[in-house]
Amino acid sequence: MEAVLPIEVEIPSMRILAKTELEEAEWAKQRYEQLNLIDEKRLKAICHGQCYQQRMARAFNAKVCHREFNPDDLVLRKVLHVTPDSRGKFSYKYDGPFVVKETFSGGVIILSDMDGTENVLPINADAIKKYYP
Repeated sequence: MEAVLPIEVEIPSMRILAKTELEEAEWAKQRYEQLNLIDEKRLKAICHGQCYQQRMARAFNAKVCHREFNPDDLVLRKVLHVTPDSRGKFSYKYDGPFVVKETFSGGVIILSDMDGTENVLPINADAIKKYYP
């Protein structure tokens, strides 16, 4: 008994052709039809992948809460780095409060301290939250 690969059952090779005693013209015709269907299968797979990505994006975006910050809002900034004198899990998670100086498209925000000194680096809106005194 000889082992046959599953792909050879679907797309017959010369060995399968010899065993089943197909005519060469008929085998070539079947092979040509399968090659013509490859583009269709490829397009179907691409379409399926795009539909899947759209479904996943829609499900993710449904859970996103849009936060809007206006100038002169009070906010807390997330501590993004570990300080050398940190107290482990008991360290502060947020700095602040800060005042929103300016907002840009894409969620970029420039903050200033409570005394009015402006921070040089802009910060992403994901790393701040509103502060209610």
